[in-house]
Amino acid sequence: MKIALVHDYINEFGGAERVLKTLTEIYPNAPIYTAFRVKGSTADIELRQLKEIGDRKIIESFLAPLLKIGKLYSPLRFLIPVIWGSFDLSDYDLVIVSCSWYVTRGFKVGPNTKVVVYCHTPPRWLYGYETSVGFTKYWPVKIYSAIVGHFIRMYDFKTAQSIDNWIANSKNVADRILKFYRKKATVIYPPIVIPKIIEDIPNKKKDYYLIASRLVGAKGIEEAVSIFERIGKNLKIVGESRGFSNVSSKIKSNNFKNIKILGRVTDEELNKLYAEAKAFIALARDEDFGMTVVEAQSFGTPVIAFNGGGFKESVIDGKTGILIDEVSENSIRKAVEKIEKTKWNKLEIIGNSKKFSKENFIKEIKKYINNLS
Repeated sequence: MKIALVHDYINEFGGAERVLKTLTEIYPNAPIYTAFRVKGSTADIELRQLKEIGDRKIIESFLAPLLKIGKLYSPLRFLIPVIWGSFDLSDYDLVIVSCSWYVTRGFKVGPNTKVVVYCHTPPRWLYGYETSVGFTKYWPVKIYSAIVGHFIRMYDFKTAQSIDNWIANSKNVADRILKFYRKKATVIYPPIVIPKIIEDIPNKKKDYYLIASRLVGAKGIEEAVSIFERIGKNLKIVGESRGFSNVSSKIKSNNFKNIKILGRVTDEELNKLYAEAKAFIALARDEDFGMTVVEAQSFGTPVIAFNGGGFKESVIDGKTGILIDEVSENSIRKAVEKIEKTKWNKLEIIGNSKKFSKENFIKEIKKYINNLS
């Protein structure tokens, strides 16, 4: 089959881009169509590291030069229908779409083209969910967003109706797809790289807790910093700011002695941090799925996570971590005490992570695609 991949845009490297990266490995000859690509960005670097990428074509929209100026891709979101409508993919037998907040549908296809959408979430900004940037905090932007959002929401729904093959990255997102698009979705969890040699994972934990996340709003990072500063526990934070977020600068300005922002680290450094942390902290209240929570478990590290969103699907309360019903100093303090008093079963925690493995993802995607014909 002649196959194409479509992705929101290639800029920051996150969970959606990990899925795209794996799809490029599964389909090494498929070109990638995207709104824009920032060369030298974290996502671009990760993709170019793949041997499979070769001379693969990455086709940007004709508006890419404009979208890449500063961060204009965000305020120019009203151009989303024009961006995707400019692509003609009618020559392809199969189009696999990786989509989240940039809608990423509405391109032209042929009468026999099959379209499969891997949905990380319906756009959070369109449906009242807290967004990572919180761009509507200023009233002019709020008015602008409400006007633009009305028309994009109609476009989002309309373009969803022509697609029957939906894959969701979690049961949580599958429920959203049914609610907002009235479409049923198959759940295929995103690909997590599980360590192959368990014996190499250190048993001894060091005196710190860990967060690995984009330093943006809606992730509970500022709350975690404030609480850990008060309870006097060491917290290390891996990640970089994104978009218009000022989370990183706000944390650094307080100069807390027990809070360290490490920025972007290598995969090897992150794996070591996962393995040696007392526990991984994830406080987002409605996370779509949450790949880092599973990555931490793959190194035998328990998790303290908010009891909501995708975390409920990946953390077994009392077995692989602790789910808390509210983000407060009291609940975090109790969870930390339980983490430090409990003798956690490393093999049980790692075992839970294996059902979210990259190998399972590849197997399930191939099975899904094969069943289309």
